[in-house]
Amino acid sequence: MFDYQETYQDLFAFMRETKLARWLDSLEPLLKHKLQDKPHGDLKRWLDALNSLPDIAPENVNIDQARVGADSTKLIAEQQQQLEAGLRGLSPWRKGPFELFGTHIDTEWRSDWKWDRIKEHISPLHNRVILDVGCGSGYHCWRMLGDGAARVVGIDPSNLFLMQFEAIKKYCGPTAPIHLLPVRMEDVTANLEAFDTTFSMGVLYHRRSPIDHLLELKGTLRKGGELVLETLVTDGELGYSLVPEDRYSMMRNVWFIPSIPTLELWLRRAGFSDVRCVENNVTSLEEQRATEWMSFQSLKDFLDPDDPSRTIEGYPAPKRATFIARK
Repeated sequence: MFDYQETYQDLFAFMRETKLARWLDSLEPLLKHKLQDKPHGDLKRWLDALNSLPDIAPENVNIDQARVGADSTKLIAEQQQQLEAGLRGLSPWRKGPFELFGTHIDTEWRSDWKWDRIKEHISPLHNRVILDVGCGSGYHCWRMLGDGAARVVGIDPSNLFLMQFEAIKKYCGPTAPIHLLPVRMEDVTANLEAFDTTFSMGVLYHRRSPIDHLLELKGTLRKGGELVLETLVTDGELGYSLVPEDRYSMMRNVWFIPSIPTLELWLRRAGFSDVRCVENNVTSLEEQRATEWMSFQSLKDFLDPDDPSRTIEGYPAPKRATFIARK
């Protein structure tokens, strides 16, 4: 059983003293239901993998470099094998990379590349309280903490991502002010106005109502707070948005892929100001690919083999952009 009360003791104490207190009334019962009363069928297996990780005290922790992880020169062969077996028991690893005591977790996504593209455009994170929506296993949460955030809260409904996050936290900072909650955006109490910066990266195109998602994000921010939004975009004029007939890049749950000027308009209509697109790029086969830590199909399999500028369904290949806006 996953002891959510012990895991989130520090976070709950912080929430009680801030505007986040209103969220606790619904959050605690939800975590109890999801992690204790009605857990995912694979949670026990993932917990066994997490609990099998050896107790190792790192000599150095790296959370402010491109490499997120921990170092030690004292591992014996048995510890190294136990560490890698436990981490592999939490596969597939999609967001990273991470490196723990010489074991390199080569994740599907080079999430460090995305961070390098956006970090110079966002407001300094020093002493900020941050929400990361759809955070995956929490790679970017660690980079935010490494850049000086006072506290980082990531949300993602996957219990596997939670176990991966807890594996990294075991070695990179068991008492650090960083947490991953296995909940959805819909589970966050509306209009908390509690965060200085909210990130939503790789989420908007999964939402049936993108404007509602933007309004939800705005509600998490204090007045003057900053939104960092990264999403799929397509080429087109103001007002154009690609709506896939069924799948896009073999994903079923893709609803709207707007042009850059259309998304800028959506943000303004949702009440944001100072809206700007700070970068855009076509996702490369080097940035998203299958690895031994994520051995299933990846981007290469989702593109037309005769024309990689198109998806297998015939749509333009994935292009992403990052927008920054202020409440």
